[in-house]
Amino acid sequence: MHTTPANQPTDTPPDIDPRLRGAERLRIGGFTRLTTIDYPGELAAVVFCQGCPWRCRYCHNTDLLDTHEAARLSWPDIRGFLKQRVGLLDAVVFSGGEPTAQGALAGAIADARALGYKIGLHTSGAYPERLRPLLTLVDWIGLDIKALPGDYAAITSVADSGARAWESLDMLLNAGIALEVRTTLMPGWTPEQVGALGHALADAGVVNYRIQTCDTANALDPGLIGHWTPPRQLIELLDTGRFPNFSIRGDLRGD
Repeated sequence: MHTTPANQPTDTPPDIDPRLRGAERLRIGGFTRLTTIDYPGELAAVVFCQGCPWRCRYCHNTDLLDTHEAARLSWPDIRGFLKQRVGLLDAVVFSGGEPTAQGALAGAIADARALGYKIGLHTSGAYPERLRPLLTLVDWIGLDIKALPGDYAAITSVADSGARAWESLDMLLNAGIALEVRTTLMPGWTPEQVGALGHALADAGVVNYRIQTCDTANALDPGLIGHWTPPRQLIELLDTGRFPNFSIRGDLRGD
């Protein structure tokens, strides 16, 4: 869960490049000052961007969904913190919500990059047309692939969401950018669905694949709230042996 740093400066630094001032419009819903798990192999800070076009049933960052929610932090505040941590942190990760929903994202990325940070991006792939121009500014991407395209609407409540996410996947694979694809397993999935997804991703050329267990304690869908961990047999259907790098984040049952 995201946290907010204390004692941030509130004045706008005078040395921000004027070309990057659009970054100040970035609506930020939260900030994590240090993490070792959000950018593989790097010490990172995470900026949680406000707003998301989808309503995934298992979403547990529900306070970040509303596009019109007032920002809790400003980019100048975040930049001031990052400037103080140059040489101590390796990377800045932009997460959400869905960060590509905001036009100010590119300016904030460029600003953080100008401070010397590597840039990570967590995205659902909801906006492939907005993701494409960011690829020259980003060093690593964590892309959520929630299901096969035809199964997306049952998760996101948006009809064309699957086509857009898989378009983003195809674009990123062809771009050759450092990429981790993740899937959150949720209650109700059948072995057939899970197995078909794993093989489809392998066929597409995914190399780094991570399974995340569903955090149902604060899920958007009340019907999912409660303790659930996926049976190991579902994980085994995804761990096809066809992914050079396969990992699991979360708890599993042994049955």
